[in-house]
Amino acid sequence: MSEFLVPAGTGESELTEKRSRFLGHLLPVETEEEARAFLNEIRRKYHDARHNCWCYRIHGGPERFSDDGEPQGSAGMPMLEVFRKENVENCVCVVTRYFGGVLLGTGGLSRAYSQAAKDALLDAGTVQTGLWCEICFYCPYGMLDRYKNELAGFGALLGEFDYAAEVLIRAIIPETEAPVLADRIRDLSGGRINPQVSGPFLKSI
Repeated sequence: MSEFLVPAGTGESELTEKRSRFLGHLLPVETEEEARAFLNEIRRKYHDARHNCWCYRIHGGPERFSDDGEPQGSAGMPMLEVFRKENVENCVCVVTRYFGGVLLGTGGLSRAYSQAAKDALLDAGTVQTGLWCEICFYCPYGMLDRYKNELAGFGALLGEFDYAAEVLIRAIIPETEAPVLADRIRDLSGGRINPQVSGPFLKSI
């Protein structure tokens, strides 16, 4: 399963370096449009700041960054590298700088911007996300425990059962395990049970 991390929520940070203030703002997003909207919101809120540098990563989509007037390579890219290194996607981060009158140099700026991004990520926390499928099938009551054990062995998460003439089992399972599990259920039932598999979809756990 292709797994990655996403922010668990919003995150903020603040640090001061040689009288310059760096304010980090992090938001979980799912689309580039959401990332751009957040960027514009921060720009309006901190319109009096010297710089609003930013980056975002969208799963299956683009990566973007901007130094917003800082020396090339000193802000947006160091911030982006924080999220690449931590394997965090579906996030947008903006670091606002209020200039304190002392030049920091490219190295100093890079360290300050990346630290502000890292601290905002730490404040937000992360959760693991990956591709999952839903699997559902009817089984006889006498085989319920056996199939529950099989599902657990494949790392499936059980949903609610529907009890009728037979038991309708619903579960979600990592995408890569879904076809293997479906074959296993067919084998156990001698071909009588044909599980329905749908997905994949993204899920955080």
